[in-house]
Amino acid sequence: MKSAFDKIAAGLADAIAFADGDETRGQVSTVDVRTVRAATKLTQDAFARTYHFPIGTVRDWERQRRQSDAGSATLLRMIAVDPEGVEAIIARLR
Repeated sequence: MKSAFDKIAAGLADAIAFADGDETRGQVSTVDVRTVRAATKLTQDAFARTYHFPIGTVRDWERQRRQSDAGSATLLRMIAVDPEGVEAIIARLR
């Protein structure tokens, strides 16, 4: 069984290899926010208000100035699958 140190060292080696261009040793998960938003037929402003994202963040994602963090990416994928369901859940949280 590998020690915690060995697991961390292996992960670091993979991260360094990926940063150096070896795409077989890492995975980047991105979400095409423009496509997700377009499927909802909402403007950037309405999308941001509906799903509680800052409008500047939505713009930055769509212009590829920033990548969504893991939590936001998960929410965006959920919106892509069931926008009305996510909207209903958000409404229940208020």
